[in-house]
Amino acid sequence: MNKLSTRQRTLAGEIKFAGYGVHSAQPVTLVIGPAAPDSGYLIRREIGENSFTQPVPVHFSRVSRTTLCTTLDLGDSVSAATVEHVTSALSGMGVDNALITLDGPECPIMDGSAYPFATAILEVGLEIQPAQKKFLKVMRAVTVRNNDAFAALEPYNGRALDLEIDFDSKVIGRQRMIFDWTPRRYFEDVSRARTFGFARDAKILRQAGYALGSSLDNSITVHEDRILNPGGLRFEDEFVRHKLLDAIGDLSLGGMAIWGRFRSYKGGHALNAHVLAGLFSSEANYEIVTADELPLEFEAFDDQPDGLEVHHYLRSVR
Repeated sequence: MNKLSTRQRTLAGEIKFAGYGVHSAQPVTLVIGPAAPDSGYLIRREIGENSFTQPVPVHFSRVSRTTLCTTLDLGDSVSAATVEHVTSALSGMGVDNALITLDGPECPIMDGSAYPFATAILEVGLEIQPAQKKFLKVMRAVTVRNNDAFAALEPYNGRALDLEIDFDSKVIGRQRMIFDWTPRRYFEDVSRARTFGFARDAKILRQAGYALGSSLDNSITVHEDRILNPGGLRFEDEFVRHKLLDAIGDLSLGGMAIWGRFRSYKGGHALNAHVLAGLFSSEANYEIVTADELPLEFEAFDDQPDGLEVHHYLRSVR
């Protein structure tokens, strides 16, 4: 095994984004930067000029709301919403440690996918760190249910997700995606999938304070039996791919990558948070292991997908 494949990774530099929240419609700047080994993902809010909240771990125990997005309680009545696309990109691209800073209540929605974040990670590159990669190895199956919907974490010799959605919509219907993780597969098959919603729900959501910044530029909009976005879909099954994108982001709130299989039917942010809570409810459910204990081969980008200059994706070892 290539020993570098067992080492932790952080960003080689800062990446910065400006946009607005899909729910709040408020402008926000987001900066993702390097973090020390074994930090995991940390998050803080800028609350004044050169004044920040104390960085806290991006962790499921801080989830305060799961309606239409994942919201974290940062303490002192400060929160950060719609974190899942950012953490999905970090986890999907193989980043172990990062510091997330935003100056508003919600991460920018960008184009509704994780692609802008994943592309920026490719462009800035990753630094290989001295510490060993660590994983949450699922030892015993955990399942949470809500009527016929469920989410489960199961023992599996790898990193896999199996998601199925079922909507009463001719445009969406029933879709399933089985995904074995590598950074390349995440970038090419998952990161570009956009969030979606129904035109019939728009008025009710906005009256409730949600989707105030939603538009055809950042969301797939389904109206009766057609898609309103002029460019149509990026994938025929873009809807389930986005649900998988969300799940990768939500599951990263376990604090480290999961070695096991995640299965979901009609799932969402709430069930994703609950299944992590279920996993941690007993120490018999999981073990924390290092990468050299697993049959892991980290797949780096060794060519240039979509014309991106990615030959510096993995930088020299410090």
